[in-house]
Amino acid sequence: MPFVPEETAASPDTGVWRRKVSAYSLPEVHRSITVPRNASFWRKFLAFSGPGFLVAVGYMDPGNWATDLAGGAQFGYTLLAVVMISNFMAILLQHLCIKLGIGTGRDLAQACRDHYSTPTVWFLWILCEIAIAACDLAEIVGSAIALQLLFGIPLIWGCAITGLDVLLVLFLQSKGFRYIEAVVIALISAIGVCFGIELFLSKPSLSGVLLGFIPSSQIVTHPGMLYVAIGIIGATVMPHNLYLHSSIVQTRKFEQTPAGKREAIKFATMDSTFALMLALFINAAILILAAAVFHWSGHQDVAEIQEAYKLLSPMLGVGMASVLFAVALLASGQNSTLTGTLAGQIVMEGFISIRLRPWLRRLITRAIAIVPAIAVIGYYGEGKTTDLLIASQVVLSMQLGFAVWPLMRFTNEKAKMGEFANRAWIRILGWSITGIIIVLNVKLLLDTFLPASLLQPIYRAIGLPVA
Repeated sequence: MPFVPEETAASPDTGVWRRKVSAYSLPEVHRSITVPRNASFWRKFLAFSGPGFLVAVGYMDPGNWATDLAGGAQFGYTLLAVVMISNFMAILLQHLCIKLGIGTGRDLAQACRDHYSTPTVWFLWILCEIAIAACDLAEIVGSAIALQLLFGIPLIWGCAITGLDVLLVLFLQSKGFRYIEAVVIALISAIGVCFGIELFLSKPSLSGVLLGFIPSSQIVTHPGMLYVAIGIIGATVMPHNLYLHSSIVQTRKFEQTPAGKREAIKFATMDSTFALMLALFINAAILILAAAVFHWSGHQDVAEIQEAYKLLSPMLGVGMASVLFAVALLASGQNSTLTGTLAGQIVMEGFISIRLRPWLRRLITRAIAIVPAIAVIGYYGEGKTTDLLIASQVVLSMQLGFAVWPLMRFTNEKAKMGEFANRAWIRILGWSITGIIIVLNVKLLLDTFLPASLLQPIYRAIGLPVA
């Protein structure tokens, strides 16, 4: 339903957007969760807690597992510093999403629509839809692999079974947004418990782990190490998370005053930071597990999820080690499907103001991902699952710069953000992170599609390595 929200009508920024806000982001749950006004710090923190965990799901999805496994198996604990740095990048970018959503009443998709020309908006929307489908593909393949490892279900049937999760999503949406958050938090907790047990069983070197979080010059000077590091950074920040977070922070009913918005930004940032630190633990745990079990045992070439599953129990001497690994993978894949539905709805409504019934939107998204997964596995065989995961990360990399750039541009403009515009140090840090992400993802694309013989002279000239 068209409307002019209070925060837009009373805001001095109405003249700097090409359009006024014409609809709520996720209207069925917009401002549906009450924030107590005169409550204690912890009650308010709990009221704002939830959206950060939905966002954190994208930082521990099956698409990240391959790079973390390869990094630990090949180079031990050294690349833990890269996992940490990429996580800190994510914390800043998600904070900017919070500021945009709370400060302007727009999610990132709506902000793009209200700023750019119509052709640009459609271009950005198409890219974002492709990225969401690619992310969904990684989740489907990851869940299918987990079902095969746990129950022996063929990958093709596993991919088809994952399409049934649309029923779970629809059920949770009908119950309320808090139910979705509760399920996501429960699944993240299950992943954390599984890897906590795995780390206990693998007995990693504490001193080695601590040293791994200290950046080493080897990461830059060793071509193979830098190549894997680029893959870790490139697979960390998910473009659809930026659209998602700027929307779901608006599910909280906070005071629509400058003071109320400042408080909302503070608590939402705390929620996001805490959730992303859990994501850091899980990603680091995957790398530490691979390092402790594979790196010093002559299995440095382990990079596939299935291979890691087969080797974990024999090498640790504990039968449940492999089962815990697969359970965590299944929880990771299913968790990601919940947020994929919301992200798809947000970008379609935000960019082009088209609203579909949730079941139809979900079926379209799943079909776009399931059909190519089944086709590739059916034609080439189950050995191509890792290639599918890599391909999904390449597609995500292609879209990432087109999401980060507008986010930085909007949050830097005082005319759009008012008192919530970025300070100078955030602008400098944010644009530096944006530049790093874009450069590294361009390199990933070039390495994927062009032969090394063509790239070597170019990379030598600018000081970048070729694996």
